[in-house]
Amino acid sequence: MKHTILAFLCLTLFSNITHSQISIRGTVTDTDNAPLIGANIILGPGKGATTDLDGKYEVSHVTQGTYEVVVKYIGYQGQTRKLTVSGQEDLLLDFILEPSVEQLQEVEIIGRKEKGYKNTSSFVATKSATKLMDVPQSVGYVTKEVILDQGAFRLNDVVKNISGVNQHSLYNDIVIRGFRIQGQQNSSMMLNGMRIMTSFWKQQLIPHIERVEVLKGPASALFGNASPGGVINSVTKKPLYETKQSISGTVGSFNTFKLLSDFTGPMTKDKKLLYRLNLGYENSDGFRDLQFSKNIVVAPSFSFIPSDRTRLNFDIVYQDSKGRLDRGQAVFGDGDLYSVPISKSLSAANDYLNEQSLNITFSLQHKFTDNLSINSIYLNSGYDEDLLEHRTANAFATLGDGSSDITKVAMRVFLRKRSWNNQNFNNYLNYNFKIGEIDSKLLVGYDYFQQELEPGGSQLEAATYLLQNGTATNSFNPDNIDRYILDENGNPATNVAHFDLTSPTANALRDMSNYIYTLRNYTQYKQVNHGVYVQNQFSYKNFDLLLGLRKEYFTDYLDYNTPDEEKVEQDTFIPRIGAVYKITPNINIYGTWVKGYQPQTATTINNPEAGGPFDPLRSELFEVGFKSEWFQKRLGATLAFYDLTQKGALYNANDSNNSDLLMQIGEEKSKGIELDAYGKIMDNWSLVLNYAYNHAYFTEADEVTLATFGDQKPNAPKHAFNLWTKYVIDQGQFSGLGFGLGYDYVGERNGSIVRDLDLIPVFPSYGLVNTALYYTVDKFQIQLNFNNVFDKTHWVGGYDFLRAFPGQPRNIMTTVSYTF
Repeated sequence: MKHTILAFLCLTLFSNITHSQISIRGTVTDTDNAPLIGANIILGPGKGATTDLDGKYEVSHVTQGTYEVVVKYIGYQGQTRKLTVSGQEDLLLDFILEPSVEQLQEVEIIGRKEKGYKNTSSFVATKSATKLMDVPQSVGYVTKEVILDQGAFRLNDVVKNISGVNQHSLYNDIVIRGFRIQGQQNSSMMLNGMRIMTSFWKQQLIPHIERVEVLKGPASALFGNASPGGVINSVTKKPLYETKQSISGTVGSFNTFKLLSDFTGPMTKDKKLLYRLNLGYENSDGFRDLQFSKNIVVAPSFSFIPSDRTRLNFDIVYQDSKGRLDRGQAVFGDGDLYSVPISKSLSAANDYLNEQSLNITFSLQHKFTDNLSINSIYLNSGYDEDLLEHRTANAFATLGDGSSDITKVAMRVFLRKRSWNNQNFNNYLNYNFKIGEIDSKLLVGYDYFQQELEPGGSQLEAATYLLQNGTATNSFNPDNIDRYILDENGNPATNVAHFDLTSPTANALRDMSNYIYTLRNYTQYKQVNHGVYVQNQFSYKNFDLLLGLRKEYFTDYLDYNTPDEEKVEQDTFIPRIGAVYKITPNINIYGTWVKGYQPQTATTINNPEAGGPFDPLRSELFEVGFKSEWFQKRLGATLAFYDLTQKGALYNANDSNNSDLLMQIGEEKSKGIELDAYGKIMDNWSLVLNYAYNHAYFTEADEVTLATFGDQKPNAPKHAFNLWTKYVIDQGQFSGLGFGLGYDYVGERNGSIVRDLDLIPVFPSYGLVNTALYYTVDKFQIQLNFNNVFDKTHWVGGYDFLRAFPGQPRNIMTTVSYTF
């Protein structure tokens, strides 16, 4: 009997304990309602859980009492809630986390957690993790979500989404606030905040890019040698803590086929080693005759996080590109842009352009204390160019009497090989401290950059007209007609046959066996620049102040590795001042003053025909504006007013006797207004909107230049506007169906300064309508992009009537994506 009573009491006690233990379950998502995988939920020592692939968690066997439930996830603001457990029923507790700026991750090692058109923070603007609202300068950007929704594959495809940024040509050649930046230079093309060597001839590929950023205005106080218009920084996709895989295929107009894949996740159970692998392949003909692109991108990235104080990252980006160099559309010499089809190129069937690039980055971040951290980054950037092209001699065919045949283009041939290598090394300390009620974020750093044109750089050129002495030249002067070989009609005989714009077979194979060549060796050179910089961001209540100063040293080694080697040294101080005042919780006003410095390159200094030496370029920016966030911080907007001046720019002197002769124009100025908005109006309605008014003009120059261009610089539209919006039906029988609509307007632009001023065109304004259709079901998405819906003939930029660059006609791309 006693045993029976004892057993009954034990059973009753166990039953009461069991009933007093409940489970707490729920879901952890971000502000876009996407599940956060691997988030930690903590109720106390030894009591907690981790979210699964759907963002769900469950903490079981919770006894009655009061708890502080803490949720943590790297890259997001943590949350703490008090919870009282008193009943017998399980509890449901969901969390929505907002992205945060991580103080440790001063350079991005762990991938961006945000999803959508809006980006919250920037690393390139201050070399420290700073909210864009608090950066005292305009920073435009395009996220990977915009890139994917617009079906973009190249950098030039997406710059329209940033105010004040437009194409100068079809190349890797961009204008920011009226000032040109381009590939094969080291002043403004960056990868993860480090200088890279890129192609000038081919646009940068972006299937491995998380976002494209443009820091507008001179960035010399942080990076040294920099264009006054700004710098373009491409941020590669980094590893994520959660496992994600996606693959997509695209087919469409111009025989386009693209295949992309993205794999990421932890490589170990403790998530201390992460990986990401992006692969891209393209095979496309394009809309221009004989032009094609065969591209491969391989971009692995690894993050090692041994502790919460130390992070290491290793990135590789390899690109292989095959195609032909497109020198643009040549039209009849009377200047009618519509006289020749936009599809006609000047290439021959045996032309080629083969390029390879390899960028390897290693970065280390270590946090000594909660307030002191060090960042060390190394980047090796290499680029190889292998080129054969039939191209214009920048003139129409000349007849024996000195007149021109406006339907034929004088041609020449380049056969060229060159290789460059860049070395970057950047180290800086971040120290956070307080002075009374003032918070300070101190940055002290040193960086080193080296660019070298490697041995063997050389070019064979077959010029246009044959001379009696057995050589050839690109120009014909009837006053010296006895120097030339003439054909049976009394016209100068050609070394490279003219291109007949009316002939349907002009792009055929060219017999190169009889060409007369001259050899040009590119003298090996090395450039070195390094700098010491200090910056402090002060914060007091609603006011932030940024002060920066850099000491820059720049050295050119002319005739490098030869007995005639010579060093040319320059140095300067570069200041930066910026301020932000928080008017309301969602509106900031900012102002900035910064100077820029850009030495003339060794290519210019080393060319005896250029007419140097030349003074360095110096620039100065004054900018004020407003930054704001709307619709519960889903939409961010910037309104900027700027005044930008540059002195010392080099332009071709248009000397018929010396095509390499340059002149240094005294002063150029750019004044304007820019508006950018990115983000969501509603959870299912995304928006990108921008407008730019830019008055970019010469204030000090020779009369010919001013007369030619009036008051607007080449390829710099006064007005540009862009809108892109996407709406997705998120409920009902049409749930998963989405629509995209865009409009891109660019005002008229002047061509570039060229030898013959009569050849300079005015490219007409244009407005393009683009649409998209999306349908998502489970893990599949089908996407249709319909671009230039009304088939508007337009030109994105150019130099003259021999080198105009038309934009794509109407085209359709279909993409099928699978995420798993």
